[in-house]
Amino acid sequence: MTSPRIDVVLPCLNEEAALPWVLDRLPEGYHAIVVDNGSTDASAAVARDHGATVVTESRRGFGAAAHAGLLAATAPYVAFCDADASMDPRDLPALAAPVLAGSAELVLGRRRPTTRGAWPLHARLANRALSILMRRASGVDLHDLGPMRVADREALLGLDLRDRRSGYPLEMVLRASEAGWRVVELDAPYSPRVGRSKVTGTIRGTWIAISDMSRLLREVRGRAVVAGEVSS
Repeated sequence: MTSPRIDVVLPCLNEEAALPWVLDRLPEGYHAIVVDNGSTDASAAVARDHGATVVTESRRGFGAAAHAGLLAATAPYVAFCDADASMDPRDLPALAAPVLAGSAELVLGRRRPTTRGAWPLHARLANRALSILMRRASGVDLHDLGPMRVADREALLGLDLRDRRSGYPLEMVLRASEAGWRVVELDAPYSPRVGRSKVTGTIRGTWIAISDMSRLLREVRGRAVVAGEVSS
């Protein structure tokens, strides 16, 4: 079997109902790494039955699962995708194209809801507010935190990402910007997920995510202040 060119990291918590659809839609040359983050259903077994590599991460948190998948990846490039069927893996090649062509180091999929109920209002509003803050902090014209994304594996490891909760996607963007990466945003269809979201599906989960990301933004501002003082 030909080695995959892109490993697709899928953080997973009780997604047995969605995984068959997600895994069956992976394009040729893409290999799934499903990171079981404490599932109590048959997610791990379903993932193995569909040809995925399964990694177990006992420390709960999106960042913990995503980073465990990154560490397990061996392909030259890594993609991240939700395991809940809200985003179609068949859209990954379009996002990967700028990275593979060398015209970008990180590509994010800007969610474009396919139906009215695909993206809860409270989550949309929170994302909009965070996007404004992210643009100010990173200097990159982004409109979404982009759960579907593609980058070079070794370069990602070099960013030394530390967040292990909901701030991981934002930290990736902020660190990439600080490193001088070309960050690109492309549209990606966003559909209603299978089952209930552990983050945006509840106001509490959304609030925790906002808290994690706000902390990261404060840290960026603090580093900017220190750098200004050193240079003056």
